Amino acid sequence: MSDPDTNGRWLPIQIAPDECDLELGRLHKTGILPWSFPCRRRSGVWFNVWADEAVLISPSHWRIWRFHR
Repeated sequence: MSDPDTNGRWLPIQIAPDECDLELGRLHKTGILPWSFPCRRRSGVWFNVWADEAVLISPSHWRIWRFHR
């Protein structure tokens, strides 16, 4: 499957693809706060790609990881 092109837009976490590097974010009163590391979902669990550790905070949005923004 090819990576979906989000044109840098944040999309709801419910439609995030599995097994590709994503930039995740969490809804905040000032907007969406991005996380500073790429994540992947495997078997329903989000993982920090760089540390290969499960992420314990639930994201609300995603977009394709394009290096560090």
